[in-house]
Amino acid sequence: MSGLAYAAFLASGWLLVYAFAGYPVGVWLLARFRPLRIDKQPVTPTVSVIIVVHDGAMHIRSKLANLATLNYPPDLLEIIVVCDGCRDGTPRLARMSGDPRVRVLGFVSRRGKANCLNSAVASAHGDVLLFTDAHQTIAPIALRELVANLADPQVGIVSGELLLTDDRTGFARGIDTYWRYEKALRLAESRSGSTIGVSSGLYAMRRNLFAALPPDLVLDDVLIPMRVARAGRRVVFEPRALAWDRLAQHPDEDRGRRVRGLAGHCQLAQRASWLLSPKDNPLWLRFISHKLLRLAAPWLLLVLAATSLLLARTHMACLLTFACLLVGAGLVAAGRMQPLLARWLPVRLALTFFYLNVLSAQALLAYARNRESDPW
Repeated sequence: MSGLAYAAFLASGWLLVYAFAGYPVGVWLLARFRPLRIDKQPVTPTVSVIIVVHDGAMHIRSKLANLATLNYPPDLLEIIVVCDGCRDGTPRLARMSGDPRVRVLGFVSRRGKANCLNSAVASAHGDVLLFTDAHQTIAPIALRELVANLADPQVGIVSGELLLTDDRTGFARGIDTYWRYEKALRLAESRSGSTIGVSSGLYAMRRNLFAALPPDLVLDDVLIPMRVARAGRRVVFEPRALAWDRLAQHPDEDRGRRVRGLAGHCQLAQRASWLLSPKDNPLWLRFISHKLLRLAAPWLLLVLAATSLLLARTHMACLLTFACLLVGAGLVAAGRMQPLLARWLPVRLALTFFYLNVLSAQALLAYARNRESDPW
């Protein structure tokens, strides 16, 4: 029994270290010593900007005004606003923009984001699709930077960089630190080949690579780029194409969105089984390492904690591991009891790691209980 427990201890520990440190370091080294060049060129194809919105009256006017600032030939741009069951006047406000390039598709009943994306793309005329969200602000040069990557025939889809602002609380600063880590990993993946996902707030792709999405899909920003990679094109990250969004200041503001997104990975693993096949998914190792192992992390941590406690008296490595876990738990407890301590980096990192893993566990349990996903 002790031999089996020790094997579980080693396996869970190795997988955790690999997921959060080993894989990122390996990809960074690959990007550093064997980078793949992108042949960027200053091209200006026709572009269809697509915004899907549900009750976005607070943001739609400022979003359309923001799009009017894009440094791109106006006659090569169309803007499609898809209003999904909006009851707050969003369609009317969008039509009042005065911009002749704006076209509104209004649906009285909610159809879900995936269905709305399908309708928008079916009516689009541009050679390139630019997907963005209503509540995020885009830099004027962002579109030019994105399409410059698409001048390379090997590139099929390109993501912009999302910058998070307003980090007034320890929680917000912790999420911002995690997001910087995530963006560094995406950049390394991009430079060494392809990244796994794109930022839903800002990404562009070739229209001829878009295929209709399943109607109840949650993570279009993962399935679409994975399909592009399967078609033999690269999925890249452009750090010069910037968008800004506000950070949630407290966990309760962020929980619903993150649980839904994490549950979306469970949905993908079930509905798009080819993602789990090394034969069918050219980014299989990256998908497993970057996405699925993080979903498994809370359960791996439980196995690690249980086996390290069980074997602490007989294996020094187990004793040290359990001690480290206790220190981490102490930092989390201190940060939760005294929020001002979250200004200290170790406490902030421990709290963020704890929060994200709790949400991963909640997402898996929520998906297991109810597999009928909310379309938003």
